[in-house]
Amino acid sequence: MGLFLHPIFTTRAHVFQIDPNTKKNWMPASKQAVTVSYFYDVTRNSYRIISVDGAKVIINSTITPNMTFTKTSQKFGQWADSRANTVFGLGFSSEQQLTKFAEKFQEVKEAAKIAKDKTQEKIETSSDHSQVIHCGWESGRETPSSTQASSVNGTDDEKASHTGPANTHLKSENDKLKTALTQSAANVKKWEIELQTLRESNARLTTALQESAASVEQWKRQFSICRDENDRLRNKIDELEEQCSEINREKEKNTQLKRRIEELEAELREKETELKDLRKQSEIIPQLMSECEYVSEKLEAAERDNQNLEDKVRSLKTDIEESKYRQRHLKVELKSFLEVLDGKIDDLHDFRRGLSKLGTDN
Repeated sequence: MGLFLHPIFTTRAHVFQIDPNTKKNWMPASKQAVTVSYFYDVTRNSYRIISVDGAKVIINSTITPNMTFTKTSQKFGQWADSRANTVFGLGFSSEQQLTKFAEKFQEVKEAAKIAKDKTQEKIETSSDHSQVIHCGWESGRETPSSTQASSVNGTDDEKASHTGPANTHLKSENDKLKTALTQSAANVKKWEIELQTLRESNARLTTALQESAASVEQWKRQFSICRDENDRLRNKIDELEEQCSEINREKEKNTQLKRRIEELEAELREKETELKDLRKQSEIIPQLMSECEYVSEKLEAAERDNQNLEDKVRSLKTDIEESKYRQRHLKVELKSFLEVLDGKIDDLHDFRRGLSKLGTDN
């Protein structure tokens, strides 16, 4: 930086330049965010935007009153520099930084306009003063020679009166330049320290970003594994639900069998009651031997039916026992699966909390 550049405002941003071939695409001028500053050039009475990446000057744009800074997004802005024959773009980390830079651009633009007007006034004043001196010199040719000599050479007192203010003005300017030089040197040292601090901070942030990226990849792999496991468990749940449906159907069948057994037992009790009645009648009425024989045959048939019914009851009881055993076995499997499922759900909750914590840290 020059010794006569006074810093006004400093921020950090990613610098881009428009592609000179296409005039559409942006080309990055810096690999990372760099310092971008507004400076006041004392010697030229102008304002500049300057950015340095290492030893390379990537922005050296003199602000003119006809320049315009345009916000193209929430974090990106641009302006055209006709002298450099390019368009500069800045990408900021936040919308607040972009707004502050745009406001400072407008302020500096107004200051550049005022400086330009003052420079124009000085040029016009100097031009008018030169014309007055020239006219006086021309009119002096018509005066006597003694007056002309006095006007040109002047007395020693007049020379001293003209020389004194000039020396005082030069001394004052010299003192101002020395003060500006001291302040600029201090500012340069301060900016160098800040730049070094920012580089170290950027290196730490880069390392942390790389570690975070590696962690994200690992979490992604674990999430993919858990997602596959979750799909498998969902399929298993569907299978178990189907088995539960089958168990319910078996329960309904068992209920129907129980009702049928109760009906058969009631019928058996009726048959037993009828058998008892027939036996009493055979004992009380000996004369009904023929009927007894008939009743005996009927009794034998009833006993055979009873035996068949008992066989059916035993078969039904066997089926019920087998159904109960299968139901107990399915309940044990379902309980074991639910315990495994609860463990997997807890793992998924832990994994989700890990992801939320990772998002918060980023």
